[in-house]
Amino acid sequence: MTYCVGLLLKAGLVMLSDTRTNAGLDNISTYRKMFTFEQPGERVIAMMTAGNLSVTQTTLARLGEAINDPDATHETSIMKAESMLDVATLVGDMLSRVTVETKTRMDRMNQMASASMIVAGQRKGGRMRLFLIYPEGNFIEATEDTPYLQIGEHKYGKPILDRVITSDTPMEEARKAVLLSMDSTLRSNLSVGMPLDLVVIERDALRLSEQRRIEANDEDFSAMSAAWSQALRDAFARIG
Repeated sequence: MTYCVGLLLKAGLVMLSDTRTNAGLDNISTYRKMFTFEQPGERVIAMMTAGNLSVTQTTLARLGEAINDPDATHETSIMKAESMLDVATLVGDMLSRVTVETKTRMDRMNQMASASMIVAGQRKGGRMRLFLIYPEGNFIEATEDTPYLQIGEHKYGKPILDRVITSDTPMEEARKAVLLSMDSTLRSNLSVGMPLDLVVIERDALRLSEQRRIEANDEDFSAMSAAWSQALRDAFARIG
């Protein structure tokens, strides 16, 4: 399993993913689930994946081939697409095709072949957008009323987002919220694990404003986790 969360704010985009992939308790591995594409000053795109690893890796590989194709057009490459809506459509179409191909093979072995993705970014002249793409290729979009999207094991990290996040939330507060959302998930589900990948894209920057990996021994994350646990214990004790 996995957990990925993306926020769409007036100030920018904040995205966070874990890296744990498991095929049973005795087969746990680390795989990147955050992928970025940028042409500074023209467009920036970030994607996160959850679900069947074969499906997501094949989908990303084919999207990459389309980007590098010398004959690529706005109808085939996410780096030439005319809008973020077109990017989401291209990704959805590719994910759907790969899902069908993989499912045909895996059905014979009674194995699941399903995956979902979060796609976000901004193109020059366009607005920032954030999409959740389903295995069938259709998608929904984050709005001002619902400014965040999640995939994977999302239930443990949802309460803090519901209570804290609005489209007006400042970037630093949003960054803290996604990290605490992930911390809650890490505490409650062993199928989600470190290290974490964090991406921040400021509005109209048209480039990655921050991209970093947070390892299991990261002192800042550990301190935040401990402070959050203590704050919850203190709040619990104060309630009569």
